[in-house]
Amino acid sequence: MSWINVHRFIFDVDGTLTPSRGKIDMDFGVFFTNFSAYNFVYLVTGSDKDKTIEQVGDEIYSFAKVYNCSGSDVYNGNENVFRNEWKLPVSAREWLEQELADSDFPLRTGLHIEDRPGMVNFSVVGRNATMGERKLYVEWDVENNERNSIAKKFKKQFPSIEAVVGGETGIDIYPVGADKGQILRDFHPQDHIHFFGDRMDNDGNDYPLKKALEKRKGPHNCYHVTDWKETFSILKDLKRQGIIK
Repeated sequence: MSWINVHRFIFDVDGTLTPSRGKIDMDFGVFFTNFSAYNFVYLVTGSDKDKTIEQVGDEIYSFAKVYNCSGSDVYNGNENVFRNEWKLPVSAREWLEQELADSDFPLRTGLHIEDRPGMVNFSVVGRNATMGERKLYVEWDVENNERNSIAKKFKKQFPSIEAVVGGETGIDIYPVGADKGQILRDFHPQDHIHFFGDRMDNDGNDYPLKKALEKRKGPHNCYHVTDWKETFSILKDLKRQGIIK
């Protein structure tokens, strides 16, 4: 089998296929379900399995190979094919708890350090926040740049652990090397990879995969999208060009 021109499509989920913390749009969901049935589709997200299914639905999840927790918890349908059992060290957890106590953002909603396979997600406002509460934090973070600041301080304090801004309110934390770039272990060097993500900036959690693709030097396209609507538009254009079925 020739590997030349085998197109494989990798998608971040939150902010790329769905609104942040939201469910996939109905019309886009119908298009993407059909797309997933006839193309090689992979999802890579910082979220766990249950949250991903909540966002994209069972059918899309079953069609794609899904790299949950940035590739540290991998599923083919309902079969778990890989899991990283890393746990956050106590000293790092205590450091995050102190940052939470020191933050000037006034609102706390609970579930500020969420353990996931091979990683944790840290959020000052908390994973229990409503959409309105999340919006308040997003506006505050844009003005104060808190997440980037915390991530940089964390990496300086714990150099063997990575911290990157993910989604709208969180920071993804995992061992160095256990980022989204790790999923390329499962791809042939000559696969033509199309990667869609909304956080390909240097501090974002899609950047490691973008960087790994550039180092790999195989055929690839990285689409730095602003939201799911832009993803939908690009996919329709690729379909018109005959690149996707």
